[in-house]
Amino acid sequence: IEIAPHMAIFPGLAIFLTVLSINYIGDGLRDALDPQTRRK
Repeated sequence: IEIAPHMAIFPGLAIFLTVLSINYIGDGLRDALDPQTRRK
């Protein structure tokens, strides 16, 4: 990591963006498919 910090930064960033996008997709699906919960 001292020689090539991008070897740790890019995979970590890819994992972070993947988890974030799945989270937003899940929130959108819940809002679209569950009529019981309406956010104000």
